[in-house]
Amino acid sequence: MRSGSQSAAEVSFLLVDTALDAARATEATLRAQWGQGVRIKHCTTGSAALTCLAGSRYDVVLADSRTLRDIGNAPEQGMTRLARAAEGALLIALSEAASVSSAVAAMQAGAHDFLAKPIGGAALACRLEELGQRHGKARALGCEAAEGTDGDFEGFVGKSPQMHAIYDQIVRAAPSSAPVFITGESGTGKEVSAEALHRRSPRAKRAFIALNAAAIPHELMEAELFGAVRGAYTGAHQDRAGAIELADKGTLFLDEIGEMDLALQSKLLRFLQTGTITRVGESRSRAVDVRVVCATNRNPMQLVSEKKFREDLFYRLHVLPIHLPPLRQRPSDILPLAQCFLARFAAEENKRFRGMDPDAADLFVAREWPGNVRQLQNLVRRIVVMFDGGEVTADMVMAADIEARGRHMLELPHVAPDGAREIEPMWRQEQRIIEDALAAFGGNIARAAAALEISPSTIYRKKVSWERQGRLSGAA
Repeated sequence: MRSGSQSAAEVSFLLVDTALDAARATEATLRAQWGQGVRIKHCTTGSAALTCLAGSRYDVVLADSRTLRDIGNAPEQGMTRLARAAEGALLIALSEAASVSSAVAAMQAGAHDFLAKPIGGAALACRLEELGQRHGKARALGCEAAEGTDGDFEGFVGKSPQMHAIYDQIVRAAPSSAPVFITGESGTGKEVSAEALHRRSPRAKRAFIALNAAAIPHELMEAELFGAVRGAYTGAHQDRAGAIELADKGTLFLDEIGEMDLALQSKLLRFLQTGTITRVGESRSRAVDVRVVCATNRNPMQLVSEKKFREDLFYRLHVLPIHLPPLRQRPSDILPLAQCFLARFAAEENKRFRGMDPDAADLFVAREWPGNVRQLQNLVRRIVVMFDGGEVTADMVMAADIEARGRHMLELPHVAPDGAREIEPMWRQEQRIIEDALAAFGGNIARAAAALEISPSTIYRKKVSWERQGRLSGAA
C-alpha cells in the first residue's frame, strides 16, 4: 500500500455472483492482489446485495449482471437499483457474455466500468486504481506489490504492474546486442531505461554515450555522431572522435531520433549495416562495436508515413521495442515518486519534511501530469525550495503548482463589448452543463457521463480543477 493509505484489511469488496465457482475464483484473485486481510462479502442474489449495502459501506461492488434479475425485470434495472444503493462505492459490472452493447447498457445504468469474466488480478488492480483516481478513492485502492518485488529498479521508482512489465522487458533485452527502440511521452524515463539496459548488459563496464538529436543543430549533428578530422569544417581545429566511436564496445543512446535529418539517417543506416564509420573529412573507415538504443516521444510509424523517418532505418532499429506508460496510467506510482523526490530534495536543501497530509496526497494523485515524472519532480522541488519543512499540505501544493495557476489566469472572465451579453469562459459553461447533468442523475458520475457522451474521468478531472480554482480564488 502507498504511504498514508488504508491497510488491506480496510479495503472492502462486495461480490454479487450466483455462480459459486466463479465467485471463489474472483475472491482468490482479490486476496492474491490485495492481501489475505482484504474484506470480501459474497452475495448470491441482488436482494441480498441490497441488504448488505443498507447495513455497510464498501469500496468496490463487483456484480454479475445475471445475478440482479431478482431486483429488476432487466439486468439494466437491477444495475440501476444496485447503483443507487451502492452510493460512494465503485460499481463494476461483470459478465461472461461480454459485448459493446452490454457494456454500454451497464454504464448507462450506473456502473463505473464493465469487465468480462474471468477477471485477471493484475488487470483488475490496474483498472481499480485508475477508477479510484477518477472517483476519489485513489489512496484506498492502491494494491500491494507482488511479494518479493523490489520498489526500485535501476533508477526507477514504481511498483505498479505496468512498471514491473517494463522491468521484465529490460531484464530480457539487456543481454542482447540487438537495437532497442524506446517510445513514450516526454518525462516518462526513456533515458533512465537506456541506462538500465546498459547497466544490465555485458557492456556495463564500457562507455554509455547519450546524444540528443533534437538539441544539436543539423549541420553539426554528423560530426557529433561520426566525428571529424582537423580542418573538415570551420572550427575543427583537431581530430575528434564522434559519439559512435566513443561508445565502442559500449552503448550509444540516440534520444529524439525522429528529429534526425533524413540525409544523416541514411548514414546511420549504413553504419548499422556495416558496423563501420567514417569521420567527416576523412576517407578511412573505422570498425566499431556498439549497441544502439534509440528513443522518441512521437509515434514512429506516423513519422514513417509522413516521410520524416526512413522506413528501412525504422525496421533496422525497431528490433526490441519498449513503450513506457505515462504517469496517469499508473497512479499507484505517483505518491512513491513524490515521496522519493521529497526526501532527495529535502536532503539537498538541508530541510526537514515529513511526508504529505491526505489532502496533499489526493491533489498529487488527481493530477493528469502531462509532463509525467519530470513535471512531478519539478513540482516537488518547488515545494521544497518555497517552504521550510514539516508536513506537505494541500496549500503548499497549490502555491507551488504554477502550471495550474497559469491555466487559471488564462480562464479569467472576458469583458464583452458595450451592448453585448457578457461572455463566460469555456470552463464555466462546461461546469454548468456538467453540474446540471449530475443533478439530473442524482450525482451519479457514470450516468451523467453517458448522457453527455464523455468519459467519467473527464467529469472527475474537471471537478478537481474547479475545486482548485475555487481555492485559488478564495486565497487571492
